[in-house]
Amino acid sequence: MKAWIPLAALALALSPLTVVHPARVAGQSMEPALASGDLRWVIRAWASHPPRRGEVWLVEGPTGSSVKRILGLPGDQVRWRGPDLWINGVRVDEPWVVHPDRTGEGAWACGAGYLVLGDNRPASLDGRAWGPLPPGALRGRVL
Repeated sequence: MKAWIPLAALALALSPLTVVHPARVAGQSMEPALASGDLRWVIRAWASHPPRRGEVWLVEGPTGSSVKRILGLPGDQVRWRGPDLWINGVRVDEPWVVHPDRTGEGAWACGAGYLVLGDNRPASLDGRAWGPLPPGALRGRVL
């Protein structure tokens, strides 16, 4: 057998991991949709469509990688007055938020970035503290 055949077979077997890879959810910020310890498949950002409002993405925030929901898109004006979220002056219906945070408020201009929030607002360190993330901080869409 030629030496390159096993190498080619190994490369072919691992090639799907260049597009889709596993990621483990850490923390309670996405409960009840995603629990800490859940293993999910993530399609890399370069292989996915541009982020859409309401999708869950793996992001690289100031405190490391985390799984969050995309809410503010480039150009959006976002205002949060616990528990309500307003985007461009329209209140957003968020059926995925079971545990709202009823305290606090803030306003962000997304500019060219994306505002990401956890579903379990009281337990989530997210865009309310970080502000919008640049497009390069979005690592991949959670499948």
